[in-house]
Amino acid sequence: MTTVTLTEGEIHELAKTCLLSNGCDEANATAAARTISSAERGGALSHGLFRLPGYVASLRSGKANGHAVPKHEQLTAAAIRIDGDRGYAPLAIEYGTPLLAAAAAETGVAVLLIRNSFHFAALWPEVEALAEKDLVGLACTVNLPTVAPFGAKTAFFSTNPIAFAYPRPGKDPYVFDMASAAKARGDIGIAARDGHELPPGTGLDADGNPTTDATKVHDGGVILPFGGYKGSAIATMIELLAAGLVGDYFSYETGKTDNRDGGPAIGGEFILAMSPEVLAGPGWADHSEDFLSELGAMDGIRLPGERRFAARRSTDPIAVNADLITSIRALI
Repeated sequence: MTTVTLTEGEIHELAKTCLLSNGCDEANATAAARTISSAERGGALSHGLFRLPGYVASLRSGKANGHAVPKHEQLTAAAIRIDGDRGYAPLAIEYGTPLLAAAAAETGVAVLLIRNSFHFAALWPEVEALAEKDLVGLACTVNLPTVAPFGAKTAFFSTNPIAFAYPRPGKDPYVFDMASAAKARGDIGIAARDGHELPPGTGLDADGNPTTDATKVHDGGVILPFGGYKGSAIATMIELLAAGLVGDYFSYETGKTDNRDGGPAIGGEFILAMSPEVLAGPGWADHSEDFLSELGAMDGIRLPGERRFAARRSTDPIAVNADLITSIRALI
C-alpha cells in the first residue's frame, strides 16, 4: 500500500474543504472535520478519512442536511433531547454536550437523547468530552443492519458500538470504544481494500458460510457478534437504548428505509453522564485511581485508550493511504 504523509491540520483542512464543496456549511463541516482528523491522529483509521466519501455521498444524494441546525428540548432537569435536523452527529453532539454536562453536575445523572441525525464516526469523542469535565460518560448508537444475531445468518443489528469513559484527574481518562460485533464494519472495509484476511469467527459470506475473506463479509455477507450470545445480548441492549429509548429507528428499520448511498443511516444516539462527585462524594478520584493503578501495573496489561492517547501526543506527520487521498481530492 502506498501512503502519503499529512499533518493533522492538513487532514482537517482537506476534510473540511471536501465537505464545504459538497454542500456543508461552516459549522457542520468544521465539526465533522474535527472528528475525522482526531480519528486519524489517534490511529482510528476506519473512522477517519476513510469515512469521508460516505459523508459526501449522503450529501450528494440529498439524504443528509449540510446546513443542519440542532435544537434541544429540556424534558426534565436530567433529560435533554436533541433534534439533529438531519445533519451529521458531530455538530449535534458539540451542541448538546455542555447541556448534558451541566445537568449531570447538578443532578448526578443525566441523559442526552439525539434523534434525527447521522452518526458515522467514533464514539469516544463524546465520552471523552464528558471525562474532561470530571464526568463518567457512556454512549451508544445504531446504524444500518450488518450483524446477524447469535444463531442467525441474516443481518438484523448494526455493529452497535458502545463507548465508556471514566475521568482520572491529572491523567488520561480510562476510555473504551468498541463494536458489539466481532469487528467494526469500517475495519472490515479497510481489510477488504488492503487484501487482509479476517480472524476466524468474524463473519459469514452471502451463503451463510463462515469465512475469513474480508471482501465476502463486507460485500453481501454478515458480521457476527463478539462473544456469541453475550455480544448479541449487548447489541440488543444498545438497540433498545439508542433506538427504543431515544425514539428513533432500530437498525432493521433503517435497512428498510435508507437509500444505500454509501453514507450513514439516520438514527439516534444515547449518551449518559454521571457525576462521581455527586454520586460517590469526595475522595472518588483517589479511590478509583488506586484501582486503575493496580490494574495497569499487572503484567501484560495495557489499559484501553493508552495507545490512542500516546498517538495524539505525537506531532509527526500521519501516513494516509495514497489512493484514498486521490479519491477525496477528486470529490472537491
